[in-house]
Amino acid sequence: MSLNSHHLGGALALALSTFVAGTAGAAGLPRTLAWTAYETTSSGYGQAVAIGSALKNQMGITLRVLPGKNDLSRLVPVRDKKADFAANGIGTYMAQEGVFEFAHPDWGPQRLRTVAMSLGDYCLVPYAAGDLGVKTAYDLKGKRVSIIRGAPGLNYNLYVYMRFADLEWDDVIRVDFPGATAAADSIVNNQADAAFGSTITGNVRKLEASPRGATFAGAPHGDEAGWKRLMEAGPYYVKHLCTEGVGLSKEKPLEAATYPYPVLMSYDHMDADTAYAMTKAIFDLYESYKDAAPGADGWRRDNQRLDWVVPVHEGAVRYYKEAGMWTDAHQANNEANLARQDVLAKAWKTYAAEAKGRPEEEFVKGWQSARVSALEKAKELPVWRDW
Repeated sequence: MSLNSHHLGGALALALSTFVAGTAGAAGLPRTLAWTAYETTSSGYGQAVAIGSALKNQMGITLRVLPGKNDLSRLVPVRDKKADFAANGIGTYMAQEGVFEFAHPDWGPQRLRTVAMSLGDYCLVPYAAGDLGVKTAYDLKGKRVSIIRGAPGLNYNLYVYMRFADLEWDDVIRVDFPGATAAADSIVNNQADAAFGSTITGNVRKLEASPRGATFAGAPHGDEAGWKRLMEAGPYYVKHLCTEGVGLSKEKPLEAATYPYPVLMSYDHMDADTAYAMTKAIFDLYESYKDAAPGADGWRRDNQRLDWVVPVHEGAVRYYKEAGMWTDAHQANNEANLARQDVLAKAWKTYAAEAKGRPEEEFVKGWQSARVSALEKAKELPVWRDW
């Protein structure tokens, strides 16, 4: 799978072709910033636009939000320094790990860094047509589930929920689509039954307004066996009571699992001062954007998971230290995450040199084994052994 095989969306490609880095602006940020995000109907895109409006109104900084259909198209501009940050999902972790689409010769483990994240009252869960009686992940059995090409984050997280219900891919019917919007439309049109997304995304609201209606496949918190299976497949998840989204409220919550989304991230090559200034702006401007888009209140400073599975950028660490939030435990976790990235990078460099020229499928299979071997030798959990 060459990089050229993953075409950037037209709007993204056009925006990148016209993007020019601005001169230094307020608060240590350039006058023009570029973020990539999910498609325009996603909650992550809406939150990015809300933050961009606050940056413009309060600091005179223009934020260009570039929608990408999948994890690859969101990360390519950041990797290639054509965009500054990505408001990304769990594809951030998968890119760090060099798995799924990132296991191919032109990718490999990525040295990513987080800056801030949103963890609101909504959840990232499988959603389904409301005419099927789906209430928990167990009800996905036998259903037509949407698979998004080039989006391992969405697809694997659907699988994590399936593991909660002790299901494998053979227990569902996979239907491929080019993007999350197409997948959502397919459910409306009765070409599929379920997909993975946010409880507050426009795609779910569109489904709710259709004759089929919408519902969610939860993960009941008292199901210990189910949670053990889920956490083995997705250690980045947390138990969460979802009160925001279609049909949800404090009176009608959904017991589910979720993870931070969006995660504002960049690469290790991001300038520390810019990362610091971006982090500071996210929290300084919070009151200006928290009610401007569904889920935007999830960017609260006290919602930050500073002990997550991807390292925090050194510039962001500086901010969290100044704010009195950074602890010795956070530092230890960050150093462990950085060490894991070193293990993965070394393993990739060695393997890629040895496997150069191999057919792609053979290359990926070999990397699966080399990756597991390197992580286990370093006494790290592989999480994924194959994909």
